[in-house]
Amino acid sequence: MKRNRGIALAAVGAVAALVLAACGGSSGGNNNNNKGSNAAFNAGTTGVVNASNAKGGTLSFDNSSAVESTDPGNIYYAYEWNFVQLYSTPLMTYKACPGACGLKLAPALATSPGIVSDNGLTWTYHIKPNVKFEDGTTITSQDVKYAVERTFDRGKFPLGPAYFTFLLAPQKPAYPGPYTDRSKNLMGLNAVTTPDATTIVFHLAKPFADFNYVVAIPQTAPVPPNKDTGANYQLHPVSSGPYMFQSYQINKQLTLVPNPHWDPATNPQVKQLPSKITMTMNVNANDIDNRLMAGDLSVDAAGTGVQAAARAKILSTPSLKAQADNPLIPRLWFAAISTQVPPLTNVHCRMAVEYAASKVDYQTAYGGPVAGGAIATTASPPVLIGHKNFDLYEAATKPNGDLTKAKQELAACHQPNGFTTGISYRSDRPKEVSAAQALQASLARVGIKTSLHGYPTATYTANFAGVPKYAHAHDLGIIVYGWAPDWPDGFGQFYYIVDGAAISPAGNTNLAELNDPVVNNLLTKFGNTTDDAARNALTSQIDMQVMKDAAILPGVYAKNLLYRPPNMTNVFVQQAYGMYDYATLGVKG
Repeated sequence: MKRNRGIALAAVGAVAALVLAACGGSSGGNNNNNKGSNAAFNAGTTGVVNASNAKGGTLSFDNSSAVESTDPGNIYYAYEWNFVQLYSTPLMTYKACPGACGLKLAPALATSPGIVSDNGLTWTYHIKPNVKFEDGTTITSQDVKYAVERTFDRGKFPLGPAYFTFLLAPQKPAYPGPYTDRSKNLMGLNAVTTPDATTIVFHLAKPFADFNYVVAIPQTAPVPPNKDTGANYQLHPVSSGPYMFQSYQINKQLTLVPNPHWDPATNPQVKQLPSKITMTMNVNANDIDNRLMAGDLSVDAAGTGVQAAARAKILSTPSLKAQADNPLIPRLWFAAISTQVPPLTNVHCRMAVEYAASKVDYQTAYGGPVAGGAIATTASPPVLIGHKNFDLYEAATKPNGDLTKAKQELAACHQPNGFTTGISYRSDRPKEVSAAQALQASLARVGIKTSLHGYPTATYTANFAGVPKYAHAHDLGIIVYGWAPDWPDGFGQFYYIVDGAAISPAGNTNLAELNDPVVNNLLTKFGNTTDDAARNALTSQIDMQVMKDAAILPGVYAKNLLYRPPNMTNVFVQQAYGMYDYATLGVKG
């Protein structure tokens, strides 16, 4: 999946520790001291459009798919991390402000970034006192610990990241989560301790310099143990944020209303402006665009930009273009090339795919150079800390593909006449459908015959492409996908899409199932290196090895064309998510 960023990270600073130190304050950038920007093209990338603290009205989201889940512990799409800010509060978060400011961390439930001790093995956080759940009970450090404990049950929660399961110090027998033998395992995770009601301590297996980023993931949002219903918790997560559930029909509609026990002073990075927030699911993507432009809808929930018809209309109509933003985001649209589906088990067959693919057609599928983005040549986006440009398969110089080299690689993999395989994609995302079709056409030029397999976004990784057994059985050799780093450095970009340790039986995002010892060791070294310059230098080394393995077919360094209806207030692109900041929006009466 899944995460977005947007303006060159060099503007934030190349040293992650310095970024964290600079973010110690809790004030957000989208408060009364922000000057609103007049409506103009790209105004929301550098300023706040229609800045206002006026309350009231209904903020309406439409979604072309259903959500994976509404449980903060079991989600992994960028827009879901963005949306759950409305009803959940993790220990850390990102500053609510446009531009590079939005890439900086800020405390949310915590009073400050973690205090590091014991040679990097211990991280201590103090949580703000008297923060309330929606029922008025006070949030304690044990509620945060319990939220972390839940992430260890991958059977119930396969979709969210599993950073805690490998970063925290292990115990024997392995901690199974709080559901197996609940009397024994409730609060039984030894690596997380709670000395008092406002202190939580994480004990790591090895030093991990990026840990403040990890606790900014929604999985640290507190969960009261006595209100947890396991897999059914998604029906009504207990709110620790500005809004709470009023009603939820799975796959249909979610309605949020203000949480009466939320105190805005406890988290300045979010607001409580609309009187109601709705999300309607499984709406046709083109219908969403038409409703946005007509002013009948506030936000396209997916946050990946308008479709082709709307794009043409917006860019050619000055009044519509003035209500649009075209941010560069650190998302890579790509296709994973399986290392486990024959004959792609042979690296030369994968290299044949790299050479045969037409990057121009892939770029066109996502909207061209303006709304889609630049042709990609690497497995990391240019805005990532430590990124270096290279072009191993000459995609930039031969954007239509190099058929001669593709045929040479086919011969080297003992498939001189080509081979057959499947291409999977998310069927409710028109751009992804077009990308799969473009790949099918370009690969056919060298005899690589492909069948197309479309699946819904909500279950794409849970039931289909992200289930290795399913992918193998259905010959899914090429899996169309997109990824933005979980946080803006090399570990945040690469761990979940290329490390062998990240391969999981369901909800898998290492879709190529790459298990290269070189890549694995570099990522281990990255996580254990405390010197920022040395750590960030590893990013390009990982990138190069992944491309040598031909496990990722880079498509486009993403840009989105986002549309903001004129009646929305406090609109800006939050670079941490690469879309509008959902937790600060309002609507004019």
